[in-house]
Amino acid sequence: LFFVSVLPSSSEGFGVAEKIVLLTFISAVILMAILGNLLVMVAVCRDRQLRKIKTNYFIVSLAFADLLVSVLVMPFGAIELVQDNWIYGEMFCLVRTSLDVLLTTASILHLCCISLDRYYAICCQPLVYRNKMTPLRIAVMLGGCWVIPTFISFLPIMQGWNSIGIIDLIQQRQFNKASNSTYCIFMVNKPYAITCSVVAFYIPFFLMVLAYYRIYVTAREHARQIRVLQRAGAPTDGRQHHPDQHSTHRMKTETKAAKTLCIIMGCFCLCWAPFFITNIVDPFINYTVPGKLWTAFLWLGYINSGLNPFLYAFLNKSFRRAFLIILCCGDERYRRPSILGQTVPCSTTTINGSTHVLR
Repeated sequence: LFFVSVLPSSSEGFGVAEKIVLLTFISAVILMAILGNLLVMVAVCRDRQLRKIKTNYFIVSLAFADLLVSVLVMPFGAIELVQDNWIYGEMFCLVRTSLDVLLTTASILHLCCISLDRYYAICCQPLVYRNKMTPLRIAVMLGGCWVIPTFISFLPIMQGWNSIGIIDLIQQRQFNKASNSTYCIFMVNKPYAITCSVVAFYIPFFLMVLAYYRIYVTAREHARQIRVLQRAGAPTDGRQHHPDQHSTHRMKTETKAAKTLCIIMGCFCLCWAPFFITNIVDPFINYTVPGKLWTAFLWLGYINSGLNPFLYAFLNKSFRRAFLIILCCGDERYRRPSILGQTVPCSTTTINGSTHVLR
């Protein structure tokens, strides 16, 4: 963001040193996004335990959307930024812009679905969660994450609805007679700016805030109840104590997962909020937001496409283990530990209908 914001405006061009710095920075962002999101997808596909968690279906689809951003959107934006010229024609400019809006909206809708999934898992009873999050409903939600964005991306952009009333201004900014350069300009009128921003950012953000607030309140209440039970003294009968242990372990696991996803959502909002706020404000101030500021906010949003895999690696133990297994070519040290090693003598016994391995 610093490198982009301190560079001169497009009319001034870039020096050799500035282009090297800019290319290095952008290449690192693109490479981080491609490798990171591929790693997430491969980890879930290869790890049976990760595939059992319903939330991870949304995470894989989110990683796929971020991967498409890094492959289909970011490279062309980087070329235009460095060359100070758009060389792919007007039609491909519309396609690239539509993909940008489509994939960005799909990302935040996926995060909204993840927050709703965590809400049902933590704030509702397990039976309610199983009834709500059926395979069919997950498929419908995933389909909506990809279909809904088309109504604010390809449909209006290809039809030119976003440029109604500002066509002259767009054509004026598309060409720079001084440098004989052409630019892929995406400007929006007031109705489209409001509609697009509300659907793509503000409504999902509001739903996520509500969901995670309810998760926080529920987790705090469960923690209070657990402390009360601990002060009262744990029951001595193993049969009575087991459900409490299971409930406590489940609550801790779900709360930790919710915190991880909340951090991921927070990073997304910090990365994209400046862009969507500017997107609404700019039409109402006669499109006076500087081009450098637009570029900085846009690439700040693109950076988010490469952040999610690193958040999973550092904050989620299951993902971290799966990443290590992939990167270390299946090294046995990083696989889920068994109760005993191969060389330790052991025997088996049955307790309450369950088989246990004993030293």
